[in-house]
Amino acid sequence: MIAIKNSKFFKDEQLITDATVLIADGIIKDITQDAVPAGYEIVDGEGNYLSPGLIDLQIYGSGGNLFSAYPTVETLQQMDADLVGKGTTGFLVCLATNTIAVFKEAIAAAKAYRQHARAFLGLHLEGPYLNPKRLGAHPIEYVHKATLEEVKGLIEAADGVVKMMTIAHELQDDEVINYLLEQGIVLSLGHSDANLEQANHAFNSGFTTTTHLYNAMPSIHHRSPNLPTAVFNHPTVMASIIADGAHVDLEVVKMSYKLMPERLFLITDAVTACTIGPYKHQLEGSRYVTPEGTISGSNITLLDAVSNCVKYCDIPLSAALAMASAYPARVLKMDDQYGQIAIGKAADLLLISDQLTLQKVFVAGLNISA
Repeated sequence: MIAIKNSKFFKDEQLITDATVLIADGIIKDITQDAVPAGYEIVDGEGNYLSPGLIDLQIYGSGGNLFSAYPTVETLQQMDADLVGKGTTGFLVCLATNTIAVFKEAIAAAKAYRQHARAFLGLHLEGPYLNPKRLGAHPIEYVHKATLEEVKGLIEAADGVVKMMTIAHELQDDEVINYLLEQGIVLSLGHSDANLEQANHAFNSGFTTTTHLYNAMPSIHHRSPNLPTAVFNHPTVMASIIADGAHVDLEVVKMSYKLMPERLFLITDAVTACTIGPYKHQLEGSRYVTPEGTISGSNITLLDAVSNCVKYCDIPLSAALAMASAYPARVLKMDDQYGQIAIGKAADLLLISDQLTLQKVFVAGLNISA
């Protein structure tokens, strides 16, 4: 049991500076101004910000091997350890368009590892059911229209480990979309050439979010409204954004936040260097590119994205932290457990300095990093 004293944290955008957070059995038991009960180990927050652990819904690798090139339990273990040490206490491993055989290998590894996971929450399948007009770095030879038989084979084999899929809705049959929704998969519109009508149809059909806003979709056009306009004008649909300054200029991140302040959430889209398989990533500054020069992933942490939002996008720290914790949890329909400092929530927490550098990490109430 742990009592975190002398920290400050946001609750409903209000900064709380005089409360102690009590943790037991992996959850937040109480937030109190009273004396710490007997039996609690006191952790001095040293005046740092206490934040919910960060949640990344789209990351391909961290700390070593790229998951798509090495879809193994060992790669998941490596990512888990590395990301927790960087403040990401929940993540979906993203598997980009590939052969169905590789998807099956990834699913098998995820199923074998999930009982040992600390931060690993499941898989995000980005493809292969994309629009060939909006590939980005995805190889055209593996992109195809979904069939119900193929999709059922993947999802039934996954046994619940696939949590999210990025799909170009405009090219798919209703029976496939309806099946995935019935299985509780979070569907995200992405790598799509949807016009306004097609995008709205996807959102009205059950798609609740959008993959990496602006990337791999048509640009905003003032006489031909399309996918980004549909996102901005929708009352509830959410969108991820890569706040690295390379995938999206930070001035555009600032504008997007103003248009959809409680519906925009952060992802890293981060990869690792790789020289084998269809995704050969090489580092150029804050981004990775393919050998042909196509931007293919970022080189930031989720805490870096939060910092960029605060420093360059005029986004308040309370909102930037929510964009990396509460809002991703909402997308996954796991906000009853994660993403807030509140009684009954999972005790996945960070201590962050005023300069937004990571000081400590707690996963399920265990102090695992200092």
